[in-house]
Amino acid sequence: PIVRAVYEGKFGDSYESFRWFFTARCGLISYLGTNDGRVVSLRARQGDADAELAYRGMAYQIAKEIGAMSAALCAILLTGGFAHDAMFTGWIEEAVSFIAPVSVYPGENEMLALAQGALRVLRGEETALEYS
Repeated sequence: PIVRAVYEGKFGDSYESFRWFFTARCGLISYLGTNDGRVVSLRARQGDADAELAYRGMAYQIAKEIGAMSAALCAILLTGGFAHDAMFTGWIEEAVSFIAPVSVYPGENEMLALAQGALRVLRGEETALEYS
């Protein structure tokens, strides 16, 4: 169905419009109207069955991806904004802890990593890469 929809132009006529649809209109936002984990978590805790189902589904999908990599894992690290939610990470840990030890590191450190990379380039410790 996805290939047919792309072929028929249901997502627009460019890679950018297709990519925008799948990054901005799918996942939690398509089910609940938000992709804010704090809002989804609160709704689930307050008894919103749809929010809990979607949130558990997201945790299940993450657990499946971890399982797919299980042969190569010696530890499982959960990070990002959603890692602040012990309920969410608990569901994942419950599903995958038999594979390897699970550690949770809440927060998003992408901007710090980008800044540190730029500093390494400026100091001559690393060569800048150019992507096209």
